[in-house]
Amino acid sequence: MWPSFSLNRPLVWLGLAALAAASLLPFLMLRLAALALVVIGLADGWRQIRLEHQRRRLSEQALELSQDGIMITNAANRLITINPAFTQITGYTLDEIEGLDPSALSSGRHDKAFYERYWQTLAATGRWEGEIWNQRKHGDQYPEWLRVRACHDSKGRVSHYVGLFTDISRHKAREQDLRRIGFEDPLTGLPNRRRLHDLLASRLRHLRAGEGLDLALIDIDGFKAINDGLGVDSGDRLLARFGQRLAAQVAGGIVGRLGGDEFMVIRTTTFDDHEKWVAGLRHHLSEPFEIDDNTLRLGLTIGSCRAPEDGKEAGVLFQRLESALYSAKRHGRNHDRRFRPSLEVEGDRQLAIINELRQALAQNEQLEVYYQTQHRLDDGELIGMEALLRWHHPQEGMIPPGDFIPLAERHGLMPALGAWVIDQAVAQLANWRDQGLTVVPVWVNISALQLIQGDLESRLISTLSQYRVAPSYLGLELTESVLLDERAGDISPRLEALRREGLQIAIDDFGTGYSSMAYLKRLPIDKLKLDREFIRALPHDHADAAITSAVLAMAQGLNLDVIAEGVETEAQRSFLMARGCRHVQGFLYARPQPAGAVAQRLKPASATYA
Repeated sequence: MWPSFSLNRPLVWLGLAALAAASLLPFLMLRLAALALVVIGLADGWRQIRLEHQRRRLSEQALELSQDGIMITNAANRLITINPAFTQITGYTLDEIEGLDPSALSSGRHDKAFYERYWQTLAATGRWEGEIWNQRKHGDQYPEWLRVRACHDSKGRVSHYVGLFTDISRHKAREQDLRRIGFEDPLTGLPNRRRLHDLLASRLRHLRAGEGLDLALIDIDGFKAINDGLGVDSGDRLLARFGQRLAAQVAGGIVGRLGGDEFMVIRTTTFDDHEKWVAGLRHHLSEPFEIDDNTLRLGLTIGSCRAPEDGKEAGVLFQRLESALYSAKRHGRNHDRRFRPSLEVEGDRQLAIINELRQALAQNEQLEVYYQTQHRLDDGELIGMEALLRWHHPQEGMIPPGDFIPLAERHGLMPALGAWVIDQAVAQLANWRDQGLTVVPVWVNISALQLIQGDLESRLISTLSQYRVAPSYLGLELTESVLLDERAGDISPRLEALRREGLQIAIDDFGTGYSSMAYLKRLPIDKLKLDREFIRALPHDHADAAITSAVLAMAQGLNLDVIAEGVETEAQRSFLMARGCRHVQGFLYARPQPAGAVAQRLKPASATYA
């Protein structure tokens, strides 16, 4: 850092020479000149000494400020000095340990071979670095990262050893926390997905002859409704107790939480009683839970499989468990389903479909937006239309939305598909406007993933601005399941912000969710779309007639418009008109059609569109 201290300088030598010659010079002036040179040499030497003292003080201050402990020993490895950080870390002062070997601080964790390797490395390379455990003055042990260097004199012999160490106990604790977080669910303390995968692989490796593994993936039905009704804290307590009860039921087995309300169970067994075992799990877990003075009985959807019959690798078994669970969910809530090969064939087909859908989206081919018009009930006037995604597969023809939309949602493709539909619909509005046609609002469906992604609002405003389309001509349809999806958080402020921009909001498939009435008071919405399930059997089904009448009366009281979907007969139209329904959509008026066919139904504009 600084040049080495030395008095071997030209001015010093010149001063010494002048001092030696001063007595020999014959003239006074020469003697005075020599004396001046002596004074200059002395001043330069004194300046070097002062600089050396200053450097030493600065070095000492730097050592005192260091957070790392520093110790210096002599050639016999006896401590001769330390810095304040050494005392702060170990608790020992210089008076207490001066003259001792640093091994006096040893924790006893390292054996003789460790220290032999330490000295061999230090002798061979002149330095050593590594982790070592020592003991503080008060007896507690701690890990430190130690760096030691041998210092040599001018003859190459070791004169001192300098050691610098850092207390890494906090780092070690953080490593342990990270390791725990990486393998443990923080809410329940159970193994997480990553740890479960490792444990399953270990059990598979150690299976003995005649043994098998029973595996079950358990999903709590309607857990979102529990969170909404009792609060997140109560929901967390329920999950923790659920995990505890499950672990007690399969003592000796493995219980873990994959995330959300999904739990996994693994047991090693020699019995061929898989179905009975799953039934026992359901029975035990269906016993009521007491949470905050509330008694809860849970519905469970369970997917299961068995090893080695259904797979011999952890990754394969995880996939087959999830296939079985998804199959059980498709058959409704509170079902069990064991994996079977046909589910894997079905899964392969679904994977092929989703890959082909990604390709179609990337190439901007095969996909098309159809439009189904919406009409005023009393005079049949066109008042809007719904944008519907269609897929023209080159080999399989038209693939129904019900076959690919759920897959797109499951595989995270809905944000991209939804953005594509919005862009196409707004561009089509601008195209109709430029053709001089009278345009009406177009409604697009919004998925939960689009809300979760977080950039829906900016994308909508950006697209409308790009095509210069007024926000009032774009409506958003959200299903009740989207509104209830906890991953999207509280969407009420976001919907209110969109309404302030001029967009319209509707609830699609109204009446098919779990808490329809609860959010009508607080959500900023303009319209309800009455699900076709209630329209199909009108006017003969008394239950559907009662529900439809009640919804229409409620909407009127809340000052909300209602549009009835799936109107196909004159009898349905007459019933709805008599109950005060104002708007309808269905095959009685129009089927979904491409944009070109719909354009023929739009009248020339009589005023400039803005």
